[in-house]
Formats: sequence, C-alpha cells, structure tokens
Amino acid sequence: MANPPTLLWLRRDLRLADHPALQAACADGGPVIPVFILDPETEAIGAAPRWRLERSVLSLAADLERIGSRLILRRGEALEVLQALIAETGAKTVRWTRLYDPVSKARDEGVKSTLKGAGIAAVSHPGHVLFEPWTVTSKTGGFYKVYTPYWKCVAGAELDAPLPAPSQMPAPEHWPESLAELGMGRDMRRGADIVARYAVVGETAARNRLGTFLETAVADYASARDRTDRPGTSGLSENLTYGEISARTVWHAGHRAMVEGAAGAETFIKELVWRDFAWHLIHHTPHLTQKSWRPEWEDFPWEEGGEPAELWKRGMTGEPMVDAGMRQMYVTGTMHNRVRMLVASYLTKHLMTHWKVGMDWFAECLIDWDPASNAMGWQWAAGSGPDAAPYFRVFNPATQAEKFDPRGAYRHRWVAGVGIGETSPEANSYFQAIPESWGLSATDPYPERIIDLKAGRERALAAYAQHRDAA
Repeated sequence: MANPPTLLWLRRDLRLADHPALQAACADGGPVIPVFILDPETEAIGAAPRWRLERSVLSLAADLERIGSRLILRRGEALEVLQALIAETGAKTVRWTRLYDPVSKARDEGVKSTLKGAGIAAVSHPGHVLFEPWTVTSKTGGFYKVYTPYWKCVAGAELDAPLPAPSQMPAPEHWPESLAELGMGRDMRRGADIVARYAVVGETAARNRLGTFLETAVADYASARDRTDRPGTSGLSENLTYGEISARTVWHAGHRAMVEGAAGAETFIKELVWRDFAWHLIHHTPHLTQKSWRPEWEDFPWEEGGEPAELWKRGMTGEPMVDAGMRQMYVTGTMHNRVRMLVASYLTKHLMTHWKVGMDWFAECLIDWDPASNAMGWQWAAGSGPDAAPYFRVFNPATQAEKFDPRGAYRHRWVAGVGIGETSPEANSYFQAIPESWGLSATDPYPERIIDLKAGRERALAAYAQHRDAA
C-alpha cells in the first residue's frame, strides 16, 4: 500500500476545525481512520462528565459522516485497541492531541513507547491549550507558579491563526468494525433527562455560543461575569473541556473583540489564560490533583467528610447562596463561577472539610469538569494551592449574595422555598434530578443553617492561625 492509513486517536479534541492532529493525518496522504476509545482511564471519570463526553462523541461522529468519514468506537485498553486496529488496517501512523494530567500522560507515554518500538510512527500534537506548558518559562528558566507573571509573559504572544475544518477526509476502502454505542451515560440515571435540557453540545453549538457571547455580553464581561442574576459569561467551559472548540479559536475571537473596542474582552482573554495556567501547573506539578500543592498544608486538620459535608453535597446547608449553587449543578451540570468559589470556601472553611472531598464531588457532577481547573480552583479556595487565597480570606456567602445577587433572583431560581412568589421550574427540577435515595421532596421545608456564618469563620481563622504558627 503506497499510502497506508493513519489512525487519528480522538480524546478531548472532538472537533474538525483548528485540529493540528487531524490536519497532519490528512497530510499523510493515506486514508484517515478516526477512533474514540472508551478505555479504563475514561471510564473512571465521573458520571456527569462521562455522560456529556458521550454526547460530544456522537456529535463529532455526525460531523464526520457529513464529510465522508466516520468515527470508529472501541472499548478496552488504549494500547491494545490501537494495536488491534493497526493489525486490521495496516496503519503505520497514530496521531493524537496531547493532554497533560498525570493519568493521561502515563497512558500516552506507554502507548507512544510501545508503538514506536514496533516501528509505528506515534505522534502527539498540540491543540488542547494555548501554549505548550514547557514553552512558557520565567527569566530563570523555571515554570511560573503565580498567575499574574504567567499572564504578563503570554499576554503579547502571537498565536498562529486557527486551522480550517476539512471539507472532506480520505476514507479507507474498508472501514474497521465499530461498536454501535458505548453506554457512557448509564450512571446519570434520571438526572440525564434534566441536564440534557441545558447542555450545549458539539462544534457548531460551541461556535454559535462564542458568537452570541461576543455580540451580546463581552462588552460588560468584566463587571457582569460575577453577577449570578445575569447571563454575563460565555459558558464555553463546557465546550473547551471536550475540545468542541479550540482555545486558540477563542483567543483570536477575544482579541478581535478587544481591537474593536469591547471593554470586557481583555478580562475574557485573561480568564481563558487561567485555564492555560491550570494545565501549565498540572504538567509541572502533577501532585496538584491529589495532594496539597503547598506541602506545609498536608497536615492541616481538615475533616474527611461527615454529615455537614453530606448536607453540602445535597444543597441542604440552609445557606441559600451555597445551596443554590449546588442545586444549579444538579439541574444544569454546571455552576456559576463566582458561586463555585463560594461553595468551595464554605466547605473548606466554614465546614473545615478537606478540599479533596469537594474536588472529587465536582468531578462526579460537573459536565464541564476539567481536571486541571478543578484541582487548582479547589486548592485556591482552600488556601493550599498555587496563587491561593490567603488563609484569612473566608468568603461570607450572605454578603456575597447581597453583592452578586442583590434581588435574590439566583437564589429563588434554584432553591425551593427561598424568595417571593411561586417556586421556579428550575428549583423544582432539582428534586427530579437528584438520587431518589436522598428522599427529598419539593414539599419539604427549607432547612435551617447548619452553622452560624460568624462562628464558622472564627473557627476557621483559629485553625488556620494555629496551623500557621505551628508551621
């Protein structure tokens, strides 16, 4: 065979446009066989992100069909599946988009080493982040540990223009067999139908979402992004995490808006770079996902769970702003970013519960779960991470509500029994989405606070002061 097939191993790069690995596969000159593998590493992610990932896979499969290709679905160890496909198709090259979390890196390094040893070209490509983690270095040659210097380093960078989507892809004469379905969403159970109403899935939807944001909201983004009662954010975290749109595409769109005079465009770009910074850190300090980034916090006396943490998970703390965020997550699969900070601060400080409890719960429930941003965000809130909030910063959810939800619209929308007037449809949807085993009903009265905010703050400050002094 003059030009043997190339296997395009797809993971979190589920798009056609601005896809370096896909472009390289087409340039190889032979047939391109896209494949998605449900491997143990992917099966291990939480119920909600796994459900959402499958929807993205199916959307890309339809897009590939429209340009004369198809997506092969397989299940098993990634290396074994790729070796089987190589034997079936005669492929001599495997290409994929790099990931930087420790689980993905370990898997990918093993695949690359074994395939290369067998004479197969195994090539990883950029595309998941703006800047490869090893390309952004400080003046001393090390990696950045604080966001602001990182931002200053990359703010003026010139990125290549996004690559166009192919109008067609070279197909093999005979396609290898594919599974009809992967069944990745079974663990969502009854919550799937509720969250599906809010999920914005696929490359076309992601690009439309970006366009709508730039037309209607980017100008006020700097101030409106923290308002929970307004649609002031882009919502693109859901699409970026599955690669339905590239970070580079968003970067260039944001810069165009900035040149055209949109006041909030630079702040929007800075938030995109926060995502990059998280991946930069997880690459250089992989323990970020499992241990306190600052080693002196490893022996801090956090609780490992218990009834208060369980009530937090269920959105039943009696603190309306905290409960609203948790209930929004069960209904939509996402949570307003300002509220993510509040619920994380409340769990780790008012309830003195380990940040890993919250990080793991978000990983189970968020459809926009991103391993780097999730880990960095939780450690930031707890005080144990890079660029962390000082130990004495304890968000007060009541005063935060007054500032960012002044009329109570957000709380009323998501929490039954809070606010004036009839319960909103979204607040009722919470009871349809949560596990039946929780035994909660829309007729239940809203609970009393499980902890006084002042007392919780004082307890946290005392514990942090004692820990600091001991250190």
